[in-house]
Amino acid sequence: MPNNDTMSGTLGVPVVALGDVHKSFGPVHALSGATLTVHAGECIGLVGHNGAGKSTLVNVINGRLEPTSGDLAFAGETPGQPPKGAQRAARAGVRSVFQELSLCPNLTVAENLRIPYRTMPRWGWRALARKTVRAALDEVFPDHGITARTLVGDLPLAERQMVEIAIAFSRRDSDARLVILDEPTSSLDAAIALQLLTHIRRFCDSGGAVIFISHMLGEVFGVASRIVVMKDGRITEDRPTKGFTRATLVDAMGHVASAATRTTSRDFGAEVLRLPNGLAARRGEVVGLAGLAGHGQAEVLADFFFSRSSTWHARRKPHVAFVAGDRSRDGVLPLWSILRNLGLMTLREHSSRGMVDHAQERAIGDTWRERIKIRTDDMTNPILSLSGGNQQKVLFARALASSAPIVVMDDPMRGVDVGTKKEVYRMIRAEAEQGRTFLWYSTETDEILECDRVFVFRNGAVSAELTGDAITEENMLRASFEMQEAAE
Repeated sequence: MPNNDTMSGTLGVPVVALGDVHKSFGPVHALSGATLTVHAGECIGLVGHNGAGKSTLVNVINGRLEPTSGDLAFAGETPGQPPKGAQRAARAGVRSVFQELSLCPNLTVAENLRIPYRTMPRWGWRALARKTVRAALDEVFPDHGITARTLVGDLPLAERQMVEIAIAFSRRDSDARLVILDEPTSSLDAAIALQLLTHIRRFCDSGGAVIFISHMLGEVFGVASRIVVMKDGRITEDRPTKGFTRATLVDAMGHVASAATRTTSRDFGAEVLRLPNGLAARRGEVVGLAGLAGHGQAEVLADFFFSRSSTWHARRKPHVAFVAGDRSRDGVLPLWSILRNLGLMTLREHSSRGMVDHAQERAIGDTWRERIKIRTDDMTNPILSLSGGNQQKVLFARALASSAPIVVMDDPMRGVDVGTKKEVYRMIRAEAEQGRTFLWYSTETDEILECDRVFVFRNGAVSAELTGDAITEENMLRASFEMQEAAE
């Protein structure tokens, strides 16, 4: 349950207060008149569609951005000229876990803790860092299995996310008073996400505060004592969680996509793939890969994708397209424009004698900007000018714009809002009905329930194959934990 004092109306002292804060990037108003106070002991659920201004708001709080105008005050600041930016926020006990993870992959888990732990002693710091990060991981994620000496780059995405979260909550030179979590469960399976939500409640009960950004509304309702809704750079709603239902919260966020429709029964084409582990798919089928994170699903998809892709030149008619969940590592080309990122899969399809047909490239970009609602006024803007969710939309458009008959999706909905998810579900279903096959790994049960057939993985092997009415959360959980029982 959320913090009882907060729910009953007794708030702790303000940790941070914003008064009529504006943030502009040239003519673009990313934040308009934001007024918000975060109190000790409360967890604020910050929701809104991609591009609503959530990241701008929290980046003003954590010091990454300076407000164009307005007031920003932290508790405990002494009179006089305070430090600016991130240093000011850090002194006030503000810590952040970003949607795009900020760990250094070439450093160990313990060495990554050393970076924010600025007063760590010079002698014997490695032992202290290992002890501190182990304690934080044990507290937030019991039975995590992560060693402090492991290079972060060698960890799977879910474990990297766990490390960054643990570092944010760790006890070090100053106490954490406000922890900002931006889509913190996007790569975590349900069991690990539950551990995090439990720790957030403990942290707030002990007097800490959390800003929790998530498109997973069930988690928001489960952990937040108060919900703040943003739309078009403005705070449009701010009230206790009990004042919302899921339906009224979605209404407050605003609808950006039509409701998805699903065909409950239809015929599929011939089998287009069968792997040695038993994973199979037919033409026009949406096949889900389920199970706890880290049990081999991503590896199976990667092996299949590379087996059907050239290692040295692009095919004019690609056999398979790929939608990455870890977009910063596997998807986005950060120095390129939105248009060039989107058109990467179709360069060979729409080129002649080695020359790109730029008119066709622009036409594809304009079509998919409208179809999937990419929030930009100019497709030639840098890809990093987009929010994380809109970057993910570009990766979907890249795959769906190609003629590849098979699309591989590796947990692709990270940071995508609920309205866009529904629109993507509709597009996937429409593409499948035209004969395109999808292999879809997801850590979200609601997404797997959209599939025609589901293969549940456990310890790197397929533990169950589910179809029709057997595709339920209960059956997937049973197969995830008890392979033998699921086979009976």
